[in-house]
Amino acid sequence: MAININENIIDPTRGGCITIGRIAPDFTAQSTQGPITLSQYRGKWVVLFYEPGDFFPSATTELVSFQQLHSEFEKRNVQLLGVTIDSNYADLEWLYDIYLKTGVKISYPLISDRNAEIARLYDIINPDNIFEVSVRDVFIISPSQRVSAIVTYPLTTGLNIYELLRLIDSLKIAEQYNVITPSNWMPGDPVLIPNPNTLDELMVRVDEQAELNLNCLSWYTCFRNLE
Repeated sequence: MAININENIIDPTRGGCITIGRIAPDFTAQSTQGPITLSQYRGKWVVLFYEPGDFFPSATTELVSFQQLHSEFEKRNVQLLGVTIDSNYADLEWLYDIYLKTGVKISYPLISDRNAEIARLYDIINPDNIFEVSVRDVFIISPSQRVSAIVTYPLTTGLNIYELLRLIDSLKIAEQYNVITPSNWMPGDPVLIPNPNTLDELMVRVDEQAELNLNCLSWYTCFRNLE
């Protein structure tokens, strides 16, 4: 099935680039669960991850790990969408082989991008790679279908699925409460509040730390608990 690319978005093949904050390029393509259109998931978070190829060792472990933590993504209103550069039949054979070898049935769609239209649209083709594999990129897309985060791993390193969950938690907290998460933040930890924009705001923060329930290392580094 040919991939239908929505022409009303920025196409990196025509001089644009995919960056955080941009509208995620829409597409329609064949998957292991039938035709998939990215925009059908508007209103949900989407983790769009690109695998280097079917039967790739680390990619196999990633599919299994995503499935093992699938309920955690569902709790967060996240749709998982895997993409490969192989045919739909090869994708089906890969999923079936995983099931035979591990007993794990992959319940999220795996999209075939045989002609690399999606890879070009998301600017993830490695021009220096002579083999038919793609860059391992993960795009976290917001419910309004904007790119919220981009994660790139080398082929030699499997994705950390727990880190992707932490990243989604951070994005959701930041959006809901207008806060910033510090280094090594985990759900339930204190968060940071954005810097003040005026001297008056700065002075209030310094003088009324206790009343504002803040713990400030300095006027520009202030923690607070969400609960």
